[in-house]
Amino acid sequence: MLIPEIEPMGDQALSERLRKRIDGKTKPLGALGRLETLAHRIGSILGSEEPVLSQPQMLVCAGDHGLAAKGVSAYPSDVTWQMVENFLAGGAAVSVLARQHGLALTVADCGVAREIPPRAHQAGAPRLVSCRVAAGTQDASVGPAMTMAQCEQAIENGKQLVRDMPGNALLLGEMGIGNTSVASLLLARLGGIPLADCTGAGTGLDAAGVARKLQVLETALRANSDARRPLHALAALGGFEVATLTGAVLQAAAERRVVVVDGFITSAAVLVASMLQPAVLERCVFAHRSGEPGHTHMLRLLNGDALLDLGLRLGEGSGAALAWPLLESACAFLREMASFESAGVDGSHLS
Repeated sequence: MLIPEIEPMGDQALSERLRKRIDGKTKPLGALGRLETLAHRIGSILGSEEPVLSQPQMLVCAGDHGLAAKGVSAYPSDVTWQMVENFLAGGAAVSVLARQHGLALTVADCGVAREIPPRAHQAGAPRLVSCRVAAGTQDASVGPAMTMAQCEQAIENGKQLVRDMPGNALLLGEMGIGNTSVASLLLARLGGIPLADCTGAGTGLDAAGVARKLQVLETALRANSDARRPLHALAALGGFEVATLTGAVLQAAAERRVVVVDGFITSAAVLVASMLQPAVLERCVFAHRSGEPGHTHMLRLLNGDALLDLGLRLGEGSGAALAWPLLESACAFLREMASFESAGVDGSHLS
């Protein structure tokens, strides 16, 4: 398996031109706050002082988890395939938000326990892609969730998904009953965060359910105590959808696409990708801070400054879709807002 080489962006001249352009707009210095930081980042990623976000792609990766049989979720595994069908029928939150914001929605079956039947794609509708590795992972509480070969195949699948997509922006989403457990395990193992601080209610467990979930996850860490390096930890503790997203992030970053990261689970994929290629993080925009407690620790570890904090804990890419208009606004003001010079406004007294 080939991990793409991702060089630091490091164009200081472009960075300075972007800063000068932003500061020269008809406003007090810094008056657009974090929108200015966002505009600078997008311009840097796309290598342009007048960036245009074109043909944005929402990629929702779905997979099932053997660990779910141990009761780590308030919902049964059957909900995974049912929700995939809901995505494709246009009824899920991400379907609605993608439609609202003009995001092309691709749903990838990376390893759902019940195979999703293929169907013809209609223009403007969500698209189904099958890149199944197996019908769900093994139970990580008794041994590795994936073989290394399966993990590598999922990563390659993610890379190929992105290669086949147009556009210069990739929004990340996921679906898989039990996958907050995967994110918690990866954060604890790769980030060195106490497991109790990484573990939350997921789909809505009560206090007793969270305590039971924590016990199962502690068992999983012990069962895979030798899986310490990023790819080994991903194979032992992860899911097919997380590994596929890891490959998608690596490929998108290598192509200098803007990567819009959703919540806790997609951030876990970014964590693995960034440990393989640290410059991945320069291409990422973190959409929101999840209501899942581990996400705060994840964002701190990734130096991610989330755009929104709405208490979301849905996943699917819903937070990425909600944040998308902010990215468009950042580009629009950078391209279209007048400068003091062009508007004939005296800005010498503004600071």
